[in-house]
Amino acid sequence: MDTLPDNRTRVVEDNHSYYVSRLYGPSEPHSRELWVDVAEANRSQVKIHTILSNTHRQASRVVLSFDFPFYGHPLRQITIATGGFIFMGDVIHRMLTATQYVAPLMANFNPGYSDNSTVVYFDNGTVFVVQWDHVYLQGWEDKGSFTFQAALHHDGRIVFAYKEIPMSVPEISSSQHPVKTGLSDAFMILNPSPDVPESRRRSIFEYHRIELDPSKVTSMSA
Repeated sequence: MDTLPDNRTRVVEDNHSYYVSRLYGPSEPHSRELWVDVAEANRSQVKIHTILSNTHRQASRVVLSFDFPFYGHPLRQITIATGGFIFMGDVIHRMLTATQYVAPLMANFNPGYSDNSTVVYFDNGTVFVVQWDHVYLQGWEDKGSFTFQAALHHDGRIVFAYKEIPMSVPEISSSQHPVKTGLSDAFMILNPSPDVPESRRRSIFEYHRIELDPSKVTSMSA
């Protein structure tokens, strides 16, 4: 999104081979249209993840009601993390932030800081939405709460929508946790371990990454 001289906004489109990104600024009507009002959704399709809503640096596996094509590969299970991202890989490991992610705003969020913070997800059979609602940055609580979401559509579209971003994203510290906005995928190879002949060592190779401009992540943008 670029600001024009008369304060209007312009949609910026970028082709990343696998995905095409479009950024909508706060004054674009489309940015509001892309926000999914989870509070108004069918309650039977909305779930507050109690564990994630009360912890820090945790992740939990969730089963989708439909196959979501991620880089062309159909996925039925994803892993929601407290740190503002969804891990898309099959094998859980310590470096979830490294690759195979969908990250509307990956950062050191701590939902356990406030009783008002929740991690909510919504699945109506055609779209799966994760919303990080009123979450605070660990050690930066005085900056205010963040509310944003990632929507995975059954046709493969991915939408990042931001309701409340109380500070400039480029100013968020990455010293304790990576700060990223975008997508990444990788493939895994199992190699024989030289130390233990009967075991295999996993090697993960990232083959594609999309890094979106963090300065464009503002309240009411998408």
